[in-house]
Amino acid sequence: MSKVFQNSDLAIADVFESASIMLGGFGLCGIPESCIAALARHGVSQLTCISNNAGIDDFGIGILLKARQVKKMISSYVGENAEFERQLLSGELEVDLIPQGTLAERIRAGGAGIPAFYTPAGVGTEVAKGKEIREFNGKLYLLEYGLTADFAFVKAWKGDTMGNLIYKGTARNFNPMMATAGKITIAEVEELVPAGTLDPNEIHTPGVFVQRIFIADKNEKRIEHRTIQTESHAG
Repeated sequence: MSKVFQNSDLAIADVFESASIMLGGFGLCGIPESCIAALARHGVSQLTCISNNAGIDDFGIGILLKARQVKKMISSYVGENAEFERQLLSGELEVDLIPQGTLAERIRAGGAGIPAFYTPAGVGTEVAKGKEIREFNGKLYLLEYGLTADFAFVKAWKGDTMGNLIYKGTARNFNPMMATAGKITIAEVEELVPAGTLDPNEIHTPGVFVQRIFIADKNEKRIEHRTIQTESHAG
């Protein structure tokens, strides 16, 4: 059966109410823009979104938050989204804030079939509340559980028709590990090539982890904070 879908709307058409979804990216880099836009059109709600961050008010997951499609956010950084803040403070949105390294490892563990692990991150803080704590070699560790999701949306630079993926630059962050942790992984790519044409040594995500792939129709690639050097400091 072909993994190639004609567009984003077809690729995400079976995302259901109250589904859990992992969304790759770091800041606004490497986010699955096309899948997010299609999900907004699809209109399902009560979603649990697992992502490093919550986008900004009018881009990324911010689009889904504004449309009230998200019930719960599991993430490590949410500081750029005023609507997220408003929903959190008003009690409209459930939030599970996780240290960034712990979030990455929980996703990696889930994708590797590891149910739980111990980490020192968060010991003695709010993060530790209600969690099992054990001592190893004189140091305290928290028990954390692996994360999986009904769907994983990832963005890659190039992919082939078998679902093999290559990421470019900072987009190679949460995308590869999320691709392994979704029951159904949907990849949007900037360039889609025939199977067998990618150098096996350059593949970051093997096609066995990807169930659907399509050519992205949104590649806006916004910059979260553009910083430039002023002329007065150029010398």
